[in-house]
Amino acid sequence: MSAPQTTAAAPTPGHALKHLAVHLLTPLLMCLGMALAYQGAFHQPEPHHLKVAVVGTSPQAQGLADAVRAKAGPALDVSTLATKDAAEQQLRDRDLVGAFLPDARSPELIVAKGGSDTSAMAAEAVFRNVTDQQGVPLAVTDLTTPGKGDPTGQGLFFLLVALSIGSYASVAVIGAAGAALGMRTRALVGLAVSLAVSVIGIGTAGPVFHVVDHDLAAVWALGWLYSAGVLAIGIGLHSFLKRWTTLTMTVLFVMLNFTTSGGIYRPELQNGFFGALHAFWTGAGFLEGARSVLYFDGGAGLGGHVLTLALWLALGGAVMVGAAAYEKRGRSAVEAEAEAEEEMAEAVAV
Repeated sequence: MSAPQTTAAAPTPGHALKHLAVHLLTPLLMCLGMALAYQGAFHQPEPHHLKVAVVGTSPQAQGLADAVRAKAGPALDVSTLATKDAAEQQLRDRDLVGAFLPDARSPELIVAKGGSDTSAMAAEAVFRNVTDQQGVPLAVTDLTTPGKGDPTGQGLFFLLVALSIGSYASVAVIGAAGAALGMRTRALVGLAVSLAVSVIGIGTAGPVFHVVDHDLAAVWALGWLYSAGVLAIGIGLHSFLKRWTTLTMTVLFVMLNFTTSGGIYRPELQNGFFGALHAFWTGAGFLEGARSVLYFDGGAGLGGHVLTLALWLALGGAVMVGAAAYEKRGRSAVEAEAEAEEEMAEAVAV
């Protein structure tokens, strides 16, 4: 006589709704976070200590600088420089956004749009107001040369977006589909994936769209370093956060990353919170490093940006070491597989 078969009881509507509500928390929190981050960072761009200079040693030049400073208040940091050469050097060092050369007939504003097109436009608006009052046209000279396929300099920001999405989306897949693998194996997979992501990024930004039309190897290296850092942090965090990893990665590498990278507005056009994060966040490290390579001959703080990326990668390594120790104390491969099944849907959705 065969043993009686039992069937699992169907979940009650209340249990099913509770299960659904828990899983809906992730997209709803993403919606809230995106709204707060993007609107908080971009809704009201205004100059904050935008660095500009008036070139000249005459009393008229000093008087103009004083007048602009008094009218602008904290919106502008106005200095005076003795020569045009000194002004151009500070622009190449990215210590200035714009330098104004007053002249009764042909005033000129020198900018470096490769550093930030929107900041250069803000400086132009300031001094165009001056020349409009004088009734003379303003000539604008750009010291940088944009890529053939990137006249506004915004293309590097979209390269950052591609690298970021390829990296943090891969974290979800590695964590779910590779849950039974050891941490060392997952780390090697992450390194290989970051190489693939960086090659795809430079391949499209370079030969395909000509956003990057020289120094491809240097920009690719920055992209690989950036992607490897994102993947290392994500792979490590997954051991602790499980299905909340996707939300956490979105916070770190979308909400706070894109808004503080300087790709749309640099700190001088943002509020203090996002402007402060720009100084050490990883997306800003990649974007400003790539700008230094492409537009400023490898100067303008490139070493500091490389250091930022290296420190984020080191942080990822430390998180993975901690995650490996945590896993060694904890769960079995069977438990890992069970958790991975629930996460796979989120991984595919990313």
